Amino acid sequence: MTKAHSIEADLRKYIGYGIKRAGGPGDMACGNWLAEELEGAGYTVERQTISVPFFSERQAELSADDTSCVVYPQPIVVGTGPAGVSGPLVRVDAQGRWHGSLDGAIALVDLPYARWSTLLAKAAREPIGKAFAGGAVAVVAITNGPTGKVIALNTDGRKPMFGGPFALIAPEDASPFLGMAMNRAAARLVIDGKSGRRDAFNFVGRMDRGRDQWLAVSTPRSGWFTCAGERGGGVAAWLDLARRAIRKFPAYNLAFICNTGHEYEYLGAAEAMKKIAPPPGKTRFWLHLGANVAARDWHDLGGQLTPLPSVDSQRYLSVSPALVDMATKVFEGQPGYEAPVSSKILSAGELDEVIAAGYSTAAGVFGLHRYHHVALDDERCLDIAGTSSAAAAFADFVERVLG
Repeated sequence: MTKAHSIEADLRKYIGYGIKRAGGPGDMACGNWLAEELEGAGYTVERQTISVPFFSERQAELSADDTSCVVYPQPIVVGTGPAGVSGPLVRVDAQGRWHGSLDGAIALVDLPYARWSTLLAKAAREPIGKAFAGGAVAVVAITNGPTGKVIALNTDGRKPMFGGPFALIAPEDASPFLGMAMNRAAARLVIDGKSGRRDAFNFVGRMDRGRDQWLAVSTPRSGWFTCAGERGGGVAAWLDLARRAIRKFPAYNLAFICNTGHEYEYLGAAEAMKKIAPPPGKTRFWLHLGANVAARDWHDLGGQLTPLPSVDSQRYLSVSPALVDMATKVFEGQPGYEAPVSSKILSAGELDEVIAAGYSTAAGVFGLHRYHHVALDDERCLDIAGTSSAAAAFADFVERVLG
């Protein structure tokens, strides 16, 4: 089996586990598969149980006049119960402004256009917070983005970010409600289901050879939906490097870490740093393979999306300052990666956790492809050739860093 074919098989295997919300059936099965792959390659696997939120939906709907629409309950979910909450529908703009009173209203927050990822972003958090502070009993936010679909938002995994019921609505479904909000139409929001916390797990595959220094490589596997383009490339490249590292880096101990809970603002990564990561002072290099390692790009003509045989360039390679020149040479010709940035200037995602924990020599990938956090991030979003190319470049980069 060729390396390219192995990467393709791993990509399709990852997709086959379906929705991968932390602690759910897809995430747990995917984690078991990856742990078994490392055990089969000769690594010793240690699991770390963590607690994550969940919500099993019975009904999630916004209605006004004779129009109703399914909405996406925003975790950590604050439910309404089956009766829902009612009030006049009032539009709140991207700056958190509205006309009239929000007392007792359902606020329809019209977020600015973006490739959204997290609710912690100021442009999302502030207008929603202002709506609740202004007296709204509930908020529905329009995630305006490049597909017209709902874009799920990463969030705090320990407590709800706002005190009231909060849901997301797709831009393609929002138009009639924006019209009705001009007249303060009577509206009703129902978010009903079972919520709580459940167990999920991180794990590390170690190969302790008794050397002085460790090589650490990490990737998250969980996410709101199938996460083909978002997570698949990182998982496949991580597996590829785990297999190569055994023979390529005999002078180092190896630690390959796989985290869950990414969608809860890197909850799994933060917990991994406490218990299963190698010591910072004994780690020569940490590579984090995050979102959009190699997702497909798309043409967009009047909202009609057509897949391209090329990689989405909205991917970033952030490296320790001393590694910028080396990374520029290794990733020459790879869209996005060809312009690596110093982590002193830009860092994001779980790489932030790595740097904050004291790992002085580190690099990481993050990015937002067109279908990032969208339910349609499926097999169509794969770029198999791009993933294979990226995986080979990461192996080359690690080899050069380790000398």
